[in-house]
Amino acid sequence: MVEKMEYDDFLMLVKGAEAEIVEKKSRFIATVKPVENEEEAVAFIDEMKKKYYDARHNCSAFVIGSRAELTRSSDDGEPGGTAGRPMLEVLLGSGIRNIAVVVTRYFGGTLLGTGGLVRAYSGVVKEALTLCETARQRFGVKLRIKTDYNAVGKIQYLLANKKIDVMDSMYAADVELTVIAPIEEYDRLCKDITEATGARAKLEEIERLYYTDGV
Repeated sequence: MVEKMEYDDFLMLVKGAEAEIVEKKSRFIATVKPVENEEEAVAFIDEMKKKYYDARHNCSAFVIGSRAELTRSSDDGEPGGTAGRPMLEVLLGSGIRNIAVVVTRYFGGTLLGTGGLVRAYSGVVKEALTLCETARQRFGVKLRIKTDYNAVGKIQYLLANKKIDVMDSMYAADVELTVIAPIEEYDRLCKDITEATGARAKLEEIERLYYTDGV
């Protein structure tokens, strides 16, 4: 039996992207990259600052963790709240996690005002996100199913009906199948397999993990 806990699905960034907009001759370049932890995020931000060393500002934001446990943002010299925070809000609103973005601004000589800055920084991040590749992550249980040859067909039928793919299979004296079941379906699946096989199948929980939906 899996204890009742809340596990949120989330989008994982598979491939980053870059986008650029121009507002009153100021160039805003957004670079988005997947990161696994704060150290990777900081290293990426430093890398962008070196790449665009001649820019007026390199503002940044990142979100780490399936439930956005760690967030940071920086205005990098822009008026407080006009760059980093709006960028962070876009990331949070997208549902994408383990993601970092740096927006580089080359000043064009005309002040944009606080509202103009917020629109520019958030807008270029939104533009970059439309070019990124993502994959949905779900929380589930990796399960090993051991059974005899007479029952394997019933189990495969149940799995197919629930759209649960077999990750690995081994056919020897008995049959061993490895699957990942979504957390919300795990208890029901175990009960159904037990009933369908007359309790002949042995079920072993291997681990609980996030996995890419459809894999």
